[in-house]
Amino acid sequence: MNQMVDLVPMALWLLGAGVAGGLMAGLLGVGGGIVMVPVMATVFQLMGMPTEIIMHMAVATSLAVIVPTGLSSARSHAKRGAVAKDLLVLWAPAMVIASFIGGISAGFYSAFVLRFIFGVMAFFIAINSVVPLQKKLMGGLSASPITHRLSAAFIGYISSLMGIGGGSLSVPTMTVLGTPVHTAVGTSSALGVFIALPAAIGFIISGWGVAGLPAYSIGYISLPAMAALAVGAIMFAPVGAFIAHKLSAVLLKRVLAIYLLIVGTRMIIQALFG
Repeated sequence: MNQMVDLVPMALWLLGAGVAGGLMAGLLGVGGGIVMVPVMATVFQLMGMPTEIIMHMAVATSLAVIVPTGLSSARSHAKRGAVAKDLLVLWAPAMVIASFIGGISAGFYSAFVLRFIFGVMAFFIAINSVVPLQKKLMGGLSASPITHRLSAAFIGYISSLMGIGGGSLSVPTMTVLGTPVHTAVGTSSALGVFIALPAAIGFIISGWGVAGLPAYSIGYISLPAMAALAVGAIMFAPVGAFIAHKLSAVLLKRVLAIYLLIVGTRMIIQALFG
């Protein structure tokens, strides 16, 4: 009974995090993970969760939330014919393997490593959203099957350690390799599930029996946090999307870049100085 009472503040905090994550995800056009992981990490810290498992819990729970929300998004894009089956065949196997390995290997990484990876990649995504950095880095590569598969494996592994669906990385990668942007967005939404599900399973395995996990956790996944986040995100992402259509694309890109720079800086500072 006491455990249930203790979960009430956690549920309320995380419902608020889900609302904030859903609003920002809908507003900025990014997957919920890039927004909700840092919010969750802050909430878990305020709740007094052991520092060494905060990022693991935030990343794993974010991945678990992405599975149902990603399926819904993928079905919506598929109905519009925006999911390229040939790209799914190229990308999905490499992503499944790499993201599962990421989830398993996360158990061997410290909180410092996960925060540092998230911070550095947030900086990269921020710069890439304003300046075509990825196009300059990959513009000379051919759109061969091996290029697609290696890109998918890298994105799957990094995304699994960040707790994101990979859209912030896979969409610009696909467009650089010649995929129309709407097809890239639709295909990426489907690929997010191929990242999140195996990565979440990997985090369950790597977190099984770890000391200090909160009540009602499966490995590193917090079921109460997952439920609260999913409810908030699903309810308020459309609100953010509605607001986004009232604003200019240039403004939204700048807001996204500023947000990610702030989050990335905070993550790196916390990684280095605690």
